Amino acid sequence: MSTAWIRFEHAGKTGFGILDGEQVHEYVGDMFAACDKTGQVLALKDLTLLTPSAPTKVIALWNNFHALGAKLNLPVPAEPLYLLKAPNSYLASGQTIRVPRCDGKVVFEGELGIVIGKTASGVPEASALDHVFGYTCANDVTVADILHRDASFAQWARAKGFDTFCPMGPAVVTGLDPSILQVRTLLDGQVRQDYPISDMRFSVQQLVSLISFDMTLNPGDVILCGTSVGVGSMKPGSVIEVEIGGIGRLSNCYG
Repeated sequence: MSTAWIRFEHAGKTGFGILDGEQVHEYVGDMFAACDKTGQVLALKDLTLLTPSAPTKVIALWNNFHALGAKLNLPVPAEPLYLLKAPNSYLASGQTIRVPRCDGKVVFEGELGIVIGKTASGVPEASALDHVFGYTCANDVTVADILHRDASFAQWARAKGFDTFCPMGPAVVTGLDPSILQVRTLLDGQVRQDYPISDMRFSVQQLVSLISFDMTLNPGDVILCGTSVGVGSMKPGSVIEVEIGGIGRLSNCYG
């Protein structure tokens, strides 16, 4: 059975709870460990959504889908290829992705996000899912023109690290089988991406395990699984939505 958790701001305070339709059952404590119901039920419309967790880091995968790798004629990686998204880029659903103060084509990348629930360091693949709390929707926004503008240095961190360039949400959902999930990205209401998570080169278990041998994954950290075909550019005024059945729809305006 799946459960949708959200973080929110209400009456000047930060809180969290379980989403139930248009209502939220408030909890206190640690969402990833021990927490208790307060008994208070809040109306979703009265809350300001926050990112579904407060990560110490967001790890974003490159070349992790067979379909996109084949389209771009990329070599098959022997290990996960990834970068880190800067904390200033984190953005909640419903908030605005800001136009960067530089020229260049800005693109959306709809992705599945893995939310870590238990500290993971050197975790074997067989027990990797024990360290996963749940899953969320994400948009790995990128200034594509910056990536290879300097022939001597690929600028992944800069291209993907602008303010508001990592929308996540609206919820983190537990109890899901990620292998059957489907990611859909809509630009101004039109589907631009529609791909299965089952096409990943490295599974959720493999990603958590292999990355945990490089760096400790803390509760709340997010691994963005990479994207597939259909990435496209955004224009000021565009609405970008990343929808994953069982999780919800992340919606942000660009402008």
